[in-house]
Amino acid sequence: MTDTSAESEIRFRSDVTVELVKHSAGDQDVLWAARVSTAGEKSLDELQKDPERSKGLINYLMRDKHGSPFEHNSMTFFVSAPIFVFREFHRHRVGWSYNEESGRYRELQPVFYVPSEDRKLVQQGKPGAYDFVEGTAEQHKIVGETTREAYRQAYRAYQEMLAAGVAREVARTTLPVGLYSSMYATCNARSLMHFLGLRTRRDDAAYPSFPQREIEMVAEKLEAAWAELMPLTYAAFNANGRVAP
Repeated sequence: MTDTSAESEIRFRSDVTVELVKHSAGDQDVLWAARVSTAGEKSLDELQKDPERSKGLINYLMRDKHGSPFEHNSMTFFVSAPIFVFREFHRHRVGWSYNEESGRYRELQPVFYVPSEDRKLVQQGKPGAYDFVEGTAEQHKIVGETTREAYRQAYRAYQEMLAAGVAREVARTTLPVGLYSSMYATCNARSLMHFLGLRTRRDDAAYPSFPQREIEMVAEKLEAAWAELMPLTYAAFNANGRVAP
């Protein structure tokens, strides 16, 4: 959902975008990495073989937590999401590399996050044992109107300071975490599996997770792209409780 305010040229979004920019990732990468321990240089033959013939090995490695063969691949994504999503994203440090746009070096664009009408608003229970339920029409109205007005005021203050000659790194202090940012994120399959185990909520997961919906939206798009690149590894991940090896 996107709409534009003619008054302030502010854009409001309720989605996230994930683009697979480049990759060197396939199921055969797991196989040659695993077989070097017993086959040495002959393990390179796996590059020319159909990995489908060795899906049992991939499942074995996943099941018995032999994790290093899942690291010999790379995927780079371009992600556009609210800043608060990136603050959670950046907690994943092992096996991840990030470069995010900088509010010190460029003028930040007025694109802000507003929850969609199907975003659950009301928290029930306590941390560690809570769930979210639908909000009322009045609650959705308050969220939409209040956040839009706060964004307009914040960006107006930002523009006023820039016009007065204030440095971008100072002016940006008025901007909220609902502002959209963009970054490149590079990972391997093992680090991505760990991310997915924590940032998606699935009934077939061995360990329950309760991610914030907005970062789960990003995770779902990452997962869809990875599933196409490494279908055998992806199937083994799901068959073994969605736990990173």
